Amino acid sequence: MTVRERIDGIFDRLGITANLHVVELAGGRPGGSARVDGGREVAVRADEQVVIASIFKILLVLEFARQVVAGQLDPRERVLVTAEDRLGGWGIAGCADDAEVSLRDLAYFAMSVSDNTAADLLLRRVGPDLLPMLAAELGLSRTRIVGGPRQLAESMLADVGARTEAEFARIFPTLPVERVRAMRVFDPAQTTASTAREITRLLGLIWRDEAGPAQACAMVREWMSRQLFWTRLASGFPPGVRVAGKTGTLPGLHLEAGVAEYPDGGRYAIAVFARMADLATRRIDVDLAMGEAARTAVEALRGE
Repeated sequence: MTVRERIDGIFDRLGITANLHVVELAGGRPGGSARVDGGREVAVRADEQVVIASIFKILLVLEFARQVVAGQLDPRERVLVTAEDRLGGWGIAGCADDAEVSLRDLAYFAMSVSDNTAADLLLRRVGPDLLPMLAAELGLSRTRIVGGPRQLAESMLADVGARTEAEFARIFPTLPVERVRAMRVFDPAQTTASTAREITRLLGLIWRDEAGPAQACAMVREWMSRQLFWTRLASGFPPGVRVAGKTGTLPGLHLEAGVAEYPDGGRYAIAVFARMADLATRRIDVDLAMGEAARTAVEALRGE
């Protein structure tokens, strides 16, 4: 059985459609398998353009880090977060009162707990028009950035005919799956999207200090290493393997991109995007399958 067949089997048993790309980064473990499924990569629908949701925040904090290193932004600059700024979610997005934080803490919250409010405020400060330019500069020709968390939320409200978040929360659970799938946020032609292969390319550039100044790339790697969600990619790897990643989640979509670093120096960029038939956002079985598939691909590359 090929590694592709094993990975398909992991997702088929849960009724999941998945896109996966795993590639060994330069400087990986000597003596690993020279060729797997045609090269030092494992690819499953890796070139299909798909919605990436919060994974776009990797590009966001990369642009922020580049501006900090260039002296264009002071990471200590303070931002007052008010009720009007808050979007649903974790971190300062869930605060009941006004909070004052630095720009670099906005980056930390955006990456560690995928804080949409923090990401929205940081995007305003770095300039939303710069992210498509950054993607183009890095050769990510099939990566499209359409606004940020606020634009995404506004499109979702408009698509269901809701005027407020409370009204959306009442209407959304009553919609049939077909109506939800028709929303712009689920259409890669109308929202932020990329491919699994391009996301691992982005990770490779960051890990090789080729996505900007070395100091900026190191900042992004540090923020990704502090992500608190461990049930997806990280769940598949044994103790001693360091996994730095960034999740993305929408109803029926579980996504993560990251890098697994082995004690022997092996480094593997990973992107796994899983699409379920239902609209669940809490499926631990799907999360664990993503980790299992990632490990299966990496072990194939390592010849294990």
